[in-house]
Amino acid sequence: MRAPRLLSFSTAALLLTLGVAGSAAAEAPIKLGDINTYSGIGAPFTGPYRVGVEMAVEEINAKGGVLGRKVEVLFRDDKAQPAEAVKHAQELVESDKVAMITGSFLSNVGLAVSDWAKQNKTMFLASEALTEALTWSKGHDHAVRLRPNTYEQGRMLADKAGKMKYVKWATIGPNYEYGKRAWETFRDRLKELKPDVQMVGEHWPTLGKIEPGPLVTAILNQNPDALYVSLFGSDWLAFVREAQKRGLFQKTFVVGILLGEPEYIDPLKLEAPEGMLVTGYPWYDVKTAGHQEWVARYIKRGDKTPVLGSLIGYITYLSVAEAIKKAGGTETPKLVAAFKGL
Repeated sequence: MRAPRLLSFSTAALLLTLGVAGSAAAEAPIKLGDINTYSGIGAPFTGPYRVGVEMAVEEINAKGGVLGRKVEVLFRDDKAQPAEAVKHAQELVESDKVAMITGSFLSNVGLAVSDWAKQNKTMFLASEALTEALTWSKGHDHAVRLRPNTYEQGRMLADKAGKMKYVKWATIGPNYEYGKRAWETFRDRLKELKPDVQMVGEHWPTLGKIEPGPLVTAILNQNPDALYVSLFGSDWLAFVREAQKRGLFQKTFVVGILLGEPEYIDPLKLEAPEGMLVTGYPWYDVKTAGHQEWVARYIKRGDKTPVLGSLIGYITYLSVAEAIKKAGGTETPKLVAAFKGL
């Protein structure tokens, strides 16, 4: 009689243990990994981006989380290096067991993470990387994007610029994927709309290592009517200050992808060129009710006005939460299906 009683006790203990483990698993947080250029040239965008992410996660968790589970984000700095980003992606998935990867600031880094995600069957939401290749020529089921890409933004600017009087164009932008894509799309669309345009100069400084003096001199010597700019961050700030000294903006109309974003206007204060044609984020003038309510909450939370990075971080994690809800879980095939058409 002892053996059955012992077996019965052991079975009950085993079931009790499994029940406790199952309950703990159900309550474990949903871990997500965010890889971004949190230092160097990306910091003016990615610092506020992280604040936006944290704000979204706090609000999501305050409402009970997603599928009854809290959300936890593990942040990693890629240091603007594709190899560093891929290393972090591997560690986040293998060691930290994150459900998916988000982030990427630079386009070449985003492409590297996307390629890794494809090979490793991991969901990747690119929050900022703008190259259209990420979801078009190099796209796949495991990568989605948040922002309008270089093609869409470049065409919007070209459609406006094509109606203007300017014929002789030059460009300056960072010498990597984003800068080249941003120019090619704008240039090709402008030629379609205005066949008599002339391209008089292209200038491609290394990202984060611009020497503005010689570049401003070279552009002035080419005497363009207009200048297309895809610089950003500290490169743009340095270029503006040198260009202002030499009167470039008094002689040349400026079209700028990203240059209307507060993170790149606010630091310049009165030095910011006026009258540019730009894409950007005038947070003070977006009158939709939901946005105004969000701005008020954002300011109250940290006593600072938002920049575009703030909004992108916030929306990235609202999107992740909605995808997990739609998927009904965090399994990758379900997430792939959920993100389609979201």
